[in-house]
Amino acid sequence: MRIAGILLAAGRGTRFGAHKLLCPVEGAPMVLGAARALAPLDGIIAVTREGDQAMRDLLSAQGIRAVGCAAAGNGMGASIACGIAATAGWDGWIVALGDMPFVSAETVEQLARLLRRGAQVAAPVYRGRRGNPVGFGAEYAPLLGALTGEEGARRLIRTFVPLEVDDPGVLIDIDTPDDLCAQH
Repeated sequence: MRIAGILLAAGRGTRFGAHKLLCPVEGAPMVLGAARALAPLDGIIAVTREGDQAMRDLLSAQGIRAVGCAAAGNGMGASIACGIAATAGWDGWIVALGDMPFVSAETVEQLARLLRRGAQVAAPVYRGRRGNPVGFGAEYAPLLGALTGEEGARRLIRTFVPLEVDDPGVLIDIDTPDDLCAQH
């Protein structure tokens, strides 16, 4: 069973005030921290804005295939759909956010295990709160591929197999410089 990581790296970072995914976190661009967590998977596709050559170059230098999404400006749902299209035929996906650099690879590996055991939606839970990334099985490919808008896949996650983790990184996303400072 092949499971792809879809790394969402097409956001504009408007609340951050800069290209936040390129901002250093623990000595490396934020997006690379998020990508490292996906290392246990069979492949990683990073969805970027079309024309974001700096992001594409950075990811390519790390051996990560970057796919430009013409519809990225329409929201996270469109970026997920682009990632699904780029991995058509795969058996499952773990959708990760480029602004969540503190998720552990162990959490991703455990989510992949749940998908391989037949779960169709799996998500980490830390101290009673659902976090990210979220895993999806093949049954969800048509729904994921049809997403649009800013909501992303939230409406598809009504029921999920919970993965209890001791990984606070599943709840930490960086939207503002203050969020980043709070982690140091």
